[in-house]
Amino acid sequence: MATKLKEADVVIVGMGWTGGIMAKELSDAGLTVVGLERGPPRSDADFSVPMIRDELRYAVRNELFMDVSRDTLTFRNTPGQQALPMRRLGSFLPGEGVGGAGVHWNGQTYRFSPHDHALRSRVEERYGKSFIPQDMQLADWPMSYAELEPHYDKFEYMAGISGKAGNIAGKIQEGGNPFEGPRAREYPNPPLKPSLASEMFTETTRKLGYHPFPRPAANMSRPYTNPDGIQLGECQYCGFCENFGCEANAKASPHITVIPAALRNKNFSMKPYAWVTRVNRTADGKRATGVTYTSVLTGEEFEQPASLVILCAYGFGNVHLMLLSGIGKPYDPVSETGTVGKGYCYQVATVVQSFFEDRIFNPFMGTGSLGVVIDDFNGDNFDHGPVGYIGGASIYSASLGGRPINQRGVPPGTPRWGSEWKKATARWYNRTLQMSVQGSNMASRYNYLDLDPTYRNAFGLPLMRMTYNFTDNDEKLSAHLTTVAHDIARAMGPTHLGAKAPRRAPYSIVPYQSTHNTGGAIAGHDPSKSALNRYLQSWDVSNVFVMGASAFPHNSGYNPTGAVGALTYWAADAIRTKYLKDPGPLLRT
Repeated sequence: MATKLKEADVVIVGMGWTGGIMAKELSDAGLTVVGLERGPPRSDADFSVPMIRDELRYAVRNELFMDVSRDTLTFRNTPGQQALPMRRLGSFLPGEGVGGAGVHWNGQTYRFSPHDHALRSRVEERYGKSFIPQDMQLADWPMSYAELEPHYDKFEYMAGISGKAGNIAGKIQEGGNPFEGPRAREYPNPPLKPSLASEMFTETTRKLGYHPFPRPAANMSRPYTNPDGIQLGECQYCGFCENFGCEANAKASPHITVIPAALRNKNFSMKPYAWVTRVNRTADGKRATGVTYTSVLTGEEFEQPASLVILCAYGFGNVHLMLLSGIGKPYDPVSETGTVGKGYCYQVATVVQSFFEDRIFNPFMGTGSLGVVIDDFNGDNFDHGPVGYIGGASIYSASLGGRPINQRGVPPGTPRWGSEWKKATARWYNRTLQMSVQGSNMASRYNYLDLDPTYRNAFGLPLMRMTYNFTDNDEKLSAHLTTVAHDIARAMGPTHLGAKAPRRAPYSIVPYQSTHNTGGAIAGHDPSKSALNRYLQSWDVSNVFVMGASAFPHNSGYNPTGAVGALTYWAADAIRTKYLKDPGPLLRT
């Protein structure tokens, strides 16, 4: 029998970016807040030199990621297949522990475009309704870019983003992204120092008529103190950023920003190793009464009562808990009814490599978001009529840091093993430039999440089942934009050009592609088509709010963390200024 604990005003499930922001905002408002995290605690001391520079431990054996021996998901491409458990991480890398994926992320921090927020309306307006494929579940976001702009700004200043604005109050800025939506002010920090690869990409894309700009980065270009008084160090370009915690406190992460700021408030407490197994509800199911969790250290079960439950457990965790707890109706792709599990999206990502005999890139130097990007083929920034698909991609050259185990680029035709392969990896280590295409992904009728009827996790609960495949729209997007990237690489004049390999169905869950999983608990205007309203409040259980990319109606051609942060501040503001004054549904149907 579960031990019942003292009631709190708010219980937060998951202590990554969204959980940390909510903890800070709601404890500042005077509420008693309990944060539960299923993984271990983290601190800056965990990531000190030299231990953090262990590629085998962190980037190969996945020290900071989801433990699939305890809980995983099952996967299949189509509803007619038998789903099987994902027994090792591959295509994506969900985080675990205090800070979540915000500990090991790269720090790329984009804003979604105004077009993304009104996607269906703009596609219909420009190309007509018949341009939308029959099974594509295209939808507008239930809030506009203009409504989110102050919250994007707040996230960027909290996280100390380094970058160059492209549009301040409607005036285009030299050197920034001319396609971005209007912003109120400049980034808090200037861009990072460019690498040779960045300079070559910038020069070439400008000659081709495109509009390169430095990638917005949560890696500090200079020492920074944020509005909460949290100090961040200057990036050292050490190359151990993606998959690692930062040794210099130079990468904004929840465990060194919003969480310690929240912990200054005595009315906030945090419990690591607390695995939430369900959201408890009243007998009529209309209100949540708190959560039940198991200590993964002792196996003891606890009930944490609370007046308000906020799910911040990464997209998969949020949807899984909603399905396990009966919050909302599960999605059925046959009848297209139900909303929980609907709209799962991924990204369509490809890589183009080029090799230069006469260039030395020093790839050991880098950081998570160091690079240059073009937005000319993203959103509505080009004519989709001739190419016949919806969506787009950011195309960029990045200098993330070439580490000795995984940095093994070689030209086409190189043997895949043996002495010649070893010579080639040594020869081309310093001479390889990599470009990437980060393609958007639209919701499709048969791509969804539900509970697996066969397999269970360590707590005896059904695993979540993913049904996902690339669509015809995805294949057209990938073929077109991989060709664009290939042409940019060729224009740089490499000695060797890597193979052109666009994504095609069937999607494979094995090779790493992106950790940008979205949807499953999407926000919308209509409770028959969405799980959440525009304030990320459950339509069905009004004292449950659900944060994170699970609320996205589709996935864009950007990294999602900037939008996730803005949405969280938007929802926190709604809770503070609207819900607390009149607890109940913020929108009536």
